[in-house]
Amino acid sequence: MASHLQYLLVLAIAAFVIIPSHAQLTPDFYDKVCPQALPIIKSIVQRAIFRERRLGASLLRLHFHDCFVNGCDGSVLLDDTPNFIGEKSALPNIGSIRGLKVVDEIKAAVDKACKRPVVSCADILAVAARDSVSILGGPLYWYKVLLGRRDATTASKDAANSNLPPPFFSFSQLLSNFQSHGLDLKDLVALSGAHTIGLAQCSTFRNRIYNDTDIDPKFASSLQGTCPKSGGDSNLAALDRATPTRFDTSYYTALLSKRGLLHSDQELFKGDGSQSDSLVQLYSKNPFAFARDFKASMTKMGNMKPLTGNVGEIRINCRKVN
Repeated sequence: MASHLQYLLVLAIAAFVIIPSHAQLTPDFYDKVCPQALPIIKSIVQRAIFRERRLGASLLRLHFHDCFVNGCDGSVLLDDTPNFIGEKSALPNIGSIRGLKVVDEIKAAVDKACKRPVVSCADILAVAARDSVSILGGPLYWYKVLLGRRDATTASKDAANSNLPPPFFSFSQLLSNFQSHGLDLKDLVALSGAHTIGLAQCSTFRNRIYNDTDIDPKFASSLQGTCPKSGGDSNLAALDRATPTRFDTSYYTALLSKRGLLHSDQELFKGDGSQSDSLVQLYSKNPFAFARDFKASMTKMGNMKPLTGNVGEIRINCRKVN
């Protein structure tokens, strides 16, 4: 009996030892411990997007909303507990956060294939975001994801409310918010290009279509049927009306003609010759420049305060602390 217990202990230690615990993120983190993990994530994301193309935008948004609140640590996925109120009920997330079941499906599949919990929920979000972009935009938007994040053991509704930029922010507020996360003006303009896919609720753009002056009048009036002055808060409109389910540069083209759906979108282009204006103009006509900068900024954002080594945990269930 004692020898059997010793054998099990040795197995447990061996399993623990071979899981990498580098302090730095690396693209080959799972190559030896579970090489099938990334292909499994991609196949499930592909299936989800085939069922509902909007899910690509939802998965990309999950990664943003995770990273901007205490770093890329999977905290956005945690349900409330007696010890904390999580991020799902924060204003930027409540009633709009989506894709959680896809994450659950991915987690179950990779844990089954890896024969134990090896892949963190935070890494699943990072890879699913990349896969969504490359599936909806093509190989130009594919990039290597740095891996090795671990999962947080707590979450904060207050932190989500104070860290996620709302759709009514001015340019200076947006830039200040991004800079507080170690990102710069180019990151702000490039990452905002994520709004080339997905939908927004009427409550996020109502003030823009009725009160903003830097908006094409025909564009504003065409949205007022979808989004009345009162009621219909959850009615949806495409962030990029030209190609709402294709990851491309038409979001920036729309800004040039004052057709940004959100106030915060249009703040990136004011026609005053600013650095932000120049980037919007560049991206609108050069998909290669946009792809290059978007991928670099996604990598930079994905490296925001990750938990590595022995900090945090690898969750068994992405919605709950172990």
